[in-house]
Amino acid sequence: MSNTSPLVTTLMQSEASAAADAVARQAMEAEAALNAVTQRLRRSPPALALTCARGSSDHAASYAKFLLETRLGLPTVSFPPSLSSLYGASLRGTENAVFIAISQSGRSPDLLAATRAARRDGALVIGLVNDATSPLAELVDVLLPLAAGEEVSVAATKSYIATLAMVARLVARWSDDREFQAAVAGLPPLLRTAWDADWRAAVEPLAQASSVFVLGRGSTLGIAQEAALKLKETCAIHAEAFSLAEVAHGPMTLVEPGFPVLVFTPLDVDHAAAQPILRTLREAGADLLIVGDERLPAVGGAHAALAPITMIQSFYGLANEVALARGRDPDRPPLLRKVTQTR
Repeated sequence: MSNTSPLVTTLMQSEASAAADAVARQAMEAEAALNAVTQRLRRSPPALALTCARGSSDHAASYAKFLLETRLGLPTVSFPPSLSSLYGASLRGTENAVFIAISQSGRSPDLLAATRAARRDGALVIGLVNDATSPLAELVDVLLPLAAGEEVSVAATKSYIATLAMVARLVARWSDDREFQAAVAGLPPLLRTAWDADWRAAVEPLAQASSVFVLGRGSTLGIAQEAALKLKETCAIHAEAFSLAEVAHGPMTLVEPGFPVLVFTPLDVDHAAAQPILRTLREAGADLLIVGDERLPAVGGAHAALAPITMIQSFYGLANEVALARGRDPDRPPLLRKVTQTR
């Protein structure tokens, strides 16, 4: 968000601004592995995809689920790492499954245990990993390097965007969809435009908030989850992510006049489906911060399935400014570390 950059430059700001370069670099570094694995997947199509991740990586897995199911018709489920690391459970039928492990650090013990179990049970294991020297990178059958480079801030930004881009790259190549492949190749300039988007109008409403709803659906659910996490960890705001289809099933009752609701509206068929819910929220007096409206301008020209990646790029600049406005250090949230050692 270069045209709204604060006087204090944070690691989060500088790293997020480098996402477009990471995505461009990724195209070259992952080409050989991507070509080989997608040829293999087309020759022997799996019956099931399992994703395994934590935190921001798991939000990228939500996006992977959307693309794999809508563009390949492949049932995709989340595999909780603790099934292996704590319970020692094995799953039948994984010999005809693809297991997609996603991690920035590649060092979390539970994710490593789950990946070992998946290989033992016969799944094809693909790793989307930023640290190509990590234990996870050495465990997988196929490594797809995220190529985001070193990320020091606790808040994952460029590595998350690189993960979304790699997911899209994998699905585009696997489906042999040339139009979608071209759209993925065109992401870097769109990300640069998204970083420059002026979202200053949303700083004050969020900086004054104690609680926020963050809504998405389909292609944007994963980035709504990610945005809510970033508002928690960098801004100390109680932010909860919900599907636009689910918020009416109870959570909406919390909305009162002035309650801030950040909305990542999908640009595909889900866009029209979201409108009745947004009308209800507006009638309840919610302060709707909708990506694509005047206060939160969206990047034009992005493929509908890739638009969420540009949206979260713009959001990272906003989150950085909200954190500073609230007197927080977005690079060093209390109680958190860059590499989370969970079991």
